[in-house]
Amino acid sequence: MASARSDGSQVEDLAALIVRHRLWEDALALLTGTAMVALGIAFYGHAGLLTGGTVGLAFLLKYLLGWSFGWAFFLINLPFYALAIWRMGWMFTLRTLCAVGLVSWLAELTPQWVGFSRLNPLYAALFGGFAMGLGLLMLFRHRASLGGVNILALFLQERFGLRAGKVQMAIDAAIVLAALFIVPADKVLLSVLGALALNMVLAINHRAGRYRGVS
Repeated sequence: MASARSDGSQVEDLAALIVRHRLWEDALALLTGTAMVALGIAFYGHAGLLTGGTVGLAFLLKYLLGWSFGWAFFLINLPFYALAIWRMGWMFTLRTLCAVGLVSWLAELTPQWVGFSRLNPLYAALFGGFAMGLGLLMLFRHRASLGGVNILALFLQERFGLRAGKVQMAIDAAIVLAALFIVPADKVLLSVLGALALNMVLAINHRAGRYRGVS
């Protein structure tokens, strides 16, 4: 009996630590997070850099074929929504669809709002990576993402037992290797540095138990 009360107290204590996001908080985080990602994309686009995932694929299409980044990013993500519904549920998928749409739209508008007369490529790689990392962190904490490769990695892990982290790393490595045929080698090296900056933001801040809010 005492054990049951103790377990109940632990559940109540845990519930007290969790803070549920309001709808307007989720909406504001979605807008702010996607704006930060779009700013990082503007840095990378101006400096001729790229990154991994579907953002990196959209950059490759932009550099190779001259496609609009926003349209390329939006279209690349379309096949992944079915996987998102199956793996993550409807609410996560709807938030992700909104996030992808906002990034696609803001990535086209941000260069019209922000101009660079001089942008050091090293600065662009590091602080563009930091900006995208902060934007992704906001999205993750409000149950959204930028879709694409991370959803595919989770699906392959669930279906075939392949480790999601290794799948993601392999796909990102393939994108970087493909970039060597399109982007100058020095820009590829700076892009790798930017990817490390982005992932450092997530590794330091996106850890279990670090944040108690839920959507």
